[in-house]
Amino acid sequence: MIINAQGTSEPRTYVDHILEHWHKDEDAEALVQGTHRLTRGEARRQLFRLGHALRRQGLAPGDGVGLFLANRVDSVLVQLAVHLIGCRVVFLPPEPGPGELAALVEQSRARVVVTDPLFAQRAADAAGRSVHAPVLLGLGPCEPGCADLLALADECPEERPDGVPAPAADEAVTVLYTGGTLGRPKLAAHSHRLYDTLVELVEDDPDESRSGFFPAMVPGADRVLAATLLTHGSGHLTSIQALVTGSVLVVLPEFEAGAALEVLREERITATMFVPPMLYALLDHPDCVPGALPELRRIVVGGAATSPSRLRQTVEVFGPVLSQGYGQSEALGITGFGAEDLATEAARRPELWRSCGRAIADVDIEIRAEDSTAALPAGQVGEVCVRGETVMLGYYEDAERTAAALHEGWLRTGDMGYLDAEGYLYLVDRAKDIIVTGSTSDNVYSRVLEDFLLTLPGVRNAAALGVPDENYGEAVQIFLATAEGVDVDPETVGAAVTAELGDLYTPRRTVLLDRLPTTKVGKVDKKALRAAWTSGATSATR
Repeated sequence: MIINAQGTSEPRTYVDHILEHWHKDEDAEALVQGTHRLTRGEARRQLFRLGHALRRQGLAPGDGVGLFLANRVDSVLVQLAVHLIGCRVVFLPPEPGPGELAALVEQSRARVVVTDPLFAQRAADAAGRSVHAPVLLGLGPCEPGCADLLALADECPEERPDGVPAPAADEAVTVLYTGGTLGRPKLAAHSHRLYDTLVELVEDDPDESRSGFFPAMVPGADRVLAATLLTHGSGHLTSIQALVTGSVLVVLPEFEAGAALEVLREERITATMFVPPMLYALLDHPDCVPGALPELRRIVVGGAATSPSRLRQTVEVFGPVLSQGYGQSEALGITGFGAEDLATEAARRPELWRSCGRAIADVDIEIRAEDSTAALPAGQVGEVCVRGETVMLGYYEDAERTAAALHEGWLRTGDMGYLDAEGYLYLVDRAKDIIVTGSTSDNVYSRVLEDFLLTLPGVRNAAALGVPDENYGEAVQIFLATAEGVDVDPETVGAAVTAELGDLYTPRRTVLLDRLPTTKVGKVDKKALRAAWTSGATSATR
C-alpha cells in the first residue's frame, strides 16, 4: 500500500514498484538510448512532469491516450505517465494503413494522441478523421497545430501528481492493436491484473522456474535491451519487467543486426528479447561468434514460431542463455521455457526443441476441437485455449468479437497445437495459416514445413502459404530467403520435403528471395507475400 496526499492508503501499481527503485540511488543509470542517458532521479522527475503536462490537456482518470511512438526513452516515460495519472494506454503501432489507423483512434476513444515527430503527418490524418477530435501532441517539435509535449513538461512541477484513484477490477488500462478488418480493428483490452501478475512473477520467481516467459533478472543488476517495438506486447513487457526490477533499460531505436550487436556489446546487455527473424539475422551476422557477448545471460525468443535448428544454433553461439515464450496480444504470457530447463530437458528429450514450454504460473491450457468446450487428450491437435490473469478483458468496444473469443474465462487463441503427457505445448500453426490440400483435403501445417526448410543448407528463413488450386482447393507454395553466394535448387528442396514430410507437403512452387518481408514488429509478413503472389510480383526467382 502507499499513502496519498490525503493521508489515505491505496493499492500499489506497477508504476509504484518502478518509483521505489527510482527513489533510491538517484545517480544510478535508469534509461539509455544512445547518447540520451537518464539517471533514476532524472527519469523520476521527467515522469512526474509528463504526468502534469498530460493532465493539463484536460485528461481525467479512465480517459484514453493514443501512443503513436517510435522506440525512444521518452516513449517509455510517456507510457508510464499515462498510467501514473490513471488514464488508459492505447498503443498505436506503425503498421496499419490510414483508414485502419483512423478507425483505431476512433474506436479506442482516445482523447489525446501523442505522436513521434516521425509519424506526425499520419497521426494528424487519423486524428482529423475522428469524430471525437482528439488533442494531438508531439514528442518533440512537430507541424503547426501539434503542441510539443516535452516543451510543455519542462514548465510543469517535479512532484508526483496526486488524486489518482485505483483502477477498477474490470477497467481497461492498456489496449493493444491486434489486427482486424478494414475500418473495424481488434483491440485487446487488459486490466491492471496483467501488471500485478507480472510483478508477482518477477518478484516471487527469481530462478524463472514458474515464469520462463520472462527472463529472470537480478534486481538492480541487469541491463536489458528493448529491441522490439515498445508499442507491441513484446517490447512493452520487456520494458516494464526491466523497470519493475530496477534494471537499466536500453532502448534500440531500430533493429539492424550489426547495430544490435554493437549495442549488446557496448552497453553490456545481460537480457533481451527477439522475435525469430531478428534472432536469425543476428546469428547470420559475421561478427556473431562464440564469446562476442560475454555479459549476455538471457535471450527470450517469442512472438512467432521459431525453428528448432536455429534454437540449437543460438545455444551453440551464446551458450545456455535461451528462453522461449509464447503469448499474444490477447494473452500476454501463456507458456514459458526457462533457459536452464531448456538446456537440461532438451538434452533428455530432443523433441522439446519444438515446444514452447509449459503454462506459466496461474495459467491453464486446454486443447479443444472446433466448437467444443471439451479438452482433447494429450497428443491430439486442436485449438489452444487458455485462461488466467494474463488473458484480456475482451476486445475494446466490440462485444460481438469478445463473445466469439471468450467463453467462461477461456480464450480461443486461434493457434493450433497439442500438449504432451508432461504438459509441454507444441504449436503447429495458426488456424488461418493451415493449408488444406490434397484429394482428401488434409491439413498441411506451415510451422512443420517451415521448421524443416530451415534445416536445409543455404536457407536462412522460410515461409509456407496455401495458394488457390483448381483441383485441390489449395496448393503449397514456399518462399525461401537464401544465404548470399549459396545456390539453392528448388527441385532439390521439393524432393527433400517429400522425403521427410510426405507427398502432401511437397511444394507446388518455390520462390527464392534475398530476404522475406517482415512486419514492423519483425515477424515474417505473410500478407505481403500473399499479396505479391496475387499480383505476380514474386513470379521471378532469384
